[in-house]
Amino acid sequence: MLAARPYRERFRRALGVRRGQRLVVLNSTWNPDSLFGDSGDGEGSGDGDILPLLLPRLTAELPADEYRLVAILHPNIWHGHGPGQIRAWLDRARRGGLTLIDPLEGWRQALIAADAVIGDHGSVTYYAAALGTPVLLGAAPLSGLDEKAPLADFVRTAPRLVPHASPRAQLETLFAEHRPMAGPAEYTTSVPGESARRLRRLFYALMKTPEPPSPALLEPLPLPPYEQRVLSVPLRVFTWVRDRDMGEVAVRRHAEPPYEPVDGTGDAHSAVPEDTRDISRLDIADVVFRHGPADDPRLGPPARWAAEVLRRHPHCALAAYVTGPGTCVVRTRNGECLVLTAAAGAADADPAAYASALHALLAGGRTVTQVIGHGLIVRTGSQTHRVSVRLSAGPDQSVD
Repeated sequence: MLAARPYRERFRRALGVRRGQRLVVLNSTWNPDSLFGDSGDGEGSGDGDILPLLLPRLTAELPADEYRLVAILHPNIWHGHGPGQIRAWLDRARRGGLTLIDPLEGWRQALIAADAVIGDHGSVTYYAAALGTPVLLGAAPLSGLDEKAPLADFVRTAPRLVPHASPRAQLETLFAEHRPMAGPAEYTTSVPGESARRLRRLFYALMKTPEPPSPALLEPLPLPPYEQRVLSVPLRVFTWVRDRDMGEVAVRRHAEPPYEPVDGTGDAHSAVPEDTRDISRLDIADVVFRHGPADDPRLGPPARWAAEVLRRHPHCALAAYVTGPGTCVVRTRNGECLVLTAAAGAADADPAAYASALHALLAGGRTVTQVIGHGLIVRTGSQTHRVSVRLSAGPDQSVD
């Protein structure tokens, strides 16, 4: 893992982490006292079933454009319950943006890419701390651990997650106050970078066989397959028009929150993916969107798809078809068909967020002509995205 740290940004891109996003890794070992366990004895954090309590709050409370969420579950969890059961248990969180990491091939790359880890007393959480990554212990039992062992000291001293408190507030505090823990790095290895050479020497000595003269080398960590984040739940979107004339809008999107976020100020609207399971939400959506290639023959050109959406959902103000990583085609209720394109080299975001920013401006009284003249400046968290707006010159512009 230490040798692969120079490739951290590649691993982050493979996991679909956008610039400005924080990657939070959930990690669980496999016994009943783990983060994914079912212990209710109250030891450690004071609650059983931590993960089922935590996941809905994480996916709903963490702004979708500012955080990326993945989970590393011990192989024995997958083996004991079966992949189908695991995916069924985590289905709601997965539709809200959680990605499950391959427990054998992808966990080290995810750990290198992480900005924070919420875990337990398992080795993966300890490795995260050894790498200097901020860690919160969601489950931290001391029973079964030798009180003199380095792991026990780690469990006693690492920051704890408070299950019923705001996970976003706790993560922000963790980032602000983080200081790398010396113990995990020191006790994981005292000779970093020398494991291959020393272990091979030991193994050959145990076999009483001469060691090969060639250098002892390790296979580098492979680049994981691209994991696109898919949000298929209704989004609650908050917008703040910072500069009406220049088209500057701050956008914060939350995945299916069961309640209004505590800091849910600003104007709010509903943005719903067309392929959501909760189809009743489409009839009350302000913005309906989908992702796909512009030449998908099943949907027709994006402008035609948007016209069909507006006919099907008369209360929808705007339909947006995301055609690429920085582009979407948008049709308004008045029939204007627009292409929104992020500036080359600008901070990247889901273009559906650009559509929500456009909706906020139009709902606030700006005209399409005015928006075309200035374009959009969309802010998501600390990132600024400059977006051009032009009339579409594509076919199938009819709204009838």
